[in-house]
Order: sequence, then C-alpha cells, then structure tokens
Amino acid sequence: MKHLIGILFLFIAATAFAQKQEKPLVQFTGIVHNADSSLVIVPYVNITNTSSQKTAYVTNYEGYFSFVVHEQDTLRFTCVGYAPATIIIPANLNKSYTIQVNLKPQIINLPTFHVFPWATTDEFKKDFVAMKVADDDLEIAKKNVSKARLTALISTLARDGQEIGDANYQGLNSSIMNSHSITPNPLLNPLAWGSFINQITQGDKSRQTSGDN
Repeated sequence: MKHLIGILFLFIAATAFAQKQEKPLVQFTGIVHNADSSLVIVPYVNITNTSSQKTAYVTNYEGYFSFVVHEQDTLRFTCVGYAPATIIIPANLNKSYTIQVNLKPQIINLPTFHVFPWATTDEFKKDFVAMKVADDDLEIAKKNVSKARLTALISTLARDGQEIGDANYQGLNSSIMNSHSITPNPLLNPLAWGSFINQITQGDKSRQTSGDN
C-alpha cells in the first residue's frame, strides 16, 4: 500500500512538472510609459516575474525591456512614484509578445517631520533668550548714515572726481582773490607766535609728565 501511494505521488509530481515544462517560451518586449501622458517614458522600472521564483529585471533609461518568459506568467511592474501594475502573459502566442505598459503616477503624503537642533526644551529656552534679533531695514539705514560711520568712511575712502574738482576750484578761486593783495607774513603775526609758543609749552608739559611716570 505504501509503495502504491509513493508511486501515485511521483506520478502526480511528474505530471505537474511536465505541464509546467510544456508551457512555451515567449520573448516579452515593451516600453513603460506614464499613464497620464504617453509621451513620458518611465526609466529604470523593476519587473518581477512572480511565476518564476520571483526573477527580477530592470528597464533601461528609455523604459525599454526585453526578456524571455513563459506563457501565462505573471509580471509585476514597480517604480518609485508610480502605482504597481501587473501583466499576465496570454496563452497561444507566436513566440513573442509586445506591449506598452502604462504606470499611474502615485503621490504619497508623508507626515510632517520637524528637526530641531536642541536636545531638550531647556536648551531651546536658553538659546532663545540669548538670541540676537537682526536689525530691520530702518535700523541698518540709520547705522550706515551715522556720524561715526561717515567719519570712518571719509578717513579711509579716496576722494572721488567731484571732491577733487571742488578742491581745485576752491584753490583757483583763492589764488584769483589774493592775486592783487599782499599775502600776510605769518612771522609778523602775533597771534601765530602766541599759538606757536603755546604748542611748545604744551609739548614740554607732556614730556615732563611722561618722564615722571
């Protein structure tokens, strides 16, 4: 009895294997397109043959594929951003099967994820209190036209053409105004001598103070 059951089991397995082997081979060829626009090609699509131990293939950058399958095999097309599509190879083909596969775009809304540079709430509060608020446009404009800012710019920036021209005009005007008058001699000016003596005195005092220190 046991031998009979074993022989029957082998017969069934051999019959199933023979039926599977009897399925003819088919050259499966096609191009994968976007279902919303037939002009848009979907490249690098994964193709899995679920009927043949999940054999996998990949289309090229133009969405083209061509490989051998069996009739009535089930193939699954998957790509990031598109809904999966399943194709079943028809029976009674003439050794080749060509198809245009259309994948439907699929949008998946992921939950919002916030990234914070603070490990704890206390660190956030500390940094928030110590945070320097950036100046607005009005405050920046006030700083740019402040007296200290303009003085620093005057001492560092070279004179432009307008300033050089004004200085030349002033010098020319002074020379014309004084061309018919006697130029005063500073050596005969008592005020100039007083200022000179005062400067010498102040210089002596500063040197004495430096020597005492």
